[in-house]
Amino acid sequence: MSARPRILLTRRWPDIVEQRLAASYDVTFNEGDRPMDAATLVRAMRDHDALCPTVTDRVTRDILLVQGRRVGIIANYGAGYEHIDLAAAREAGLAVTNTPDVLTEATADIAITLMLMAMRRAAEGERELRAGDWTGWRPTHLVGQSLDGKLLGLVGFGRIARAVARRAQAFGMRIAYHSRRPAADMPADAYYADLGALAQQADVLSLHAPGGAETRHMVDTALLAVMPVHAVLVNTGRGSLVDEGALAEALAERRIAAAGLDVYENEPQVHPTLIDLPNVVLLPHLGSATIEARTAMGMKVADNLDRFFAGEPLLDPVA
Repeated sequence: MSARPRILLTRRWPDIVEQRLAASYDVTFNEGDRPMDAATLVRAMRDHDALCPTVTDRVTRDILLVQGRRVGIIANYGAGYEHIDLAAAREAGLAVTNTPDVLTEATADIAITLMLMAMRRAAEGERELRAGDWTGWRPTHLVGQSLDGKLLGLVGFGRIARAVARRAQAFGMRIAYHSRRPAADMPADAYYADLGALAQQADVLSLHAPGGAETRHMVDTALLAVMPVHAVLVNTGRGSLVDEGALAEALAERRIAAAGLDVYENEPQVHPTLIDLPNVVLLPHLGSATIEARTAMGMKVADNLDRFFAGEPLLDPVA
């Protein structure tokens, strides 16, 4: 091992974070900022002391259990860690950390952005104008829906969902939610133990559940079928929560009014039918994309690395 621990960043991070890391560690930067393949990650496991992936890197069992492994910590840049095989990490005796809490407000902002864009048909209008097809104001042109008075159904009721609820109430929305258990600080009638029952009532259904096998395709053909025809689906949670094929069919057939998506099943690929539909807003995973949030995420990683190499308890261990 060199005098300073050697770490690999799989993508470029905010400059101020990279500068902090470079001051303490021998850092391998991804100068081209392109996705790294499995072979590159395997090599990194053998010649680095820490691997710092992002939520789009699949850190599989084969990578984590490679012979000759040198890496002692997987310090993930992101709150979600479904892309890391935690069972294999535990088997290998690897520490794994994430970056919770620091992207709450930024992601909540994007959820509201998607609601407004979908409800007010803003993306449709911008595309029309840019294409030179706008013929001027008229009373029935691109008429959408107001958020005021609408019922917002939150699927999952953690930090981000609560931040969305605060913002939505400022627009006059009513709040309901589905989660594993009712929240003590919410009215009893706001809680829906059954997701289908919430989907039947919600004007906007916003997804904030964790990823994983238990929640995969929780929004499927059956759930979409019970949503009101004027309803809007918003997903800033995990791409795996939505069956994109089923959603594309529902949108194409106008069985629901619209959708706003920031995450996808197979990022960066998006279901091809969704690309061409006018009634879906598609953002390229911008949930945490503020300089404040992305910097705070990187600083969290740095704090966890500092503690790991100092032999101190980690701040955000997930394995």
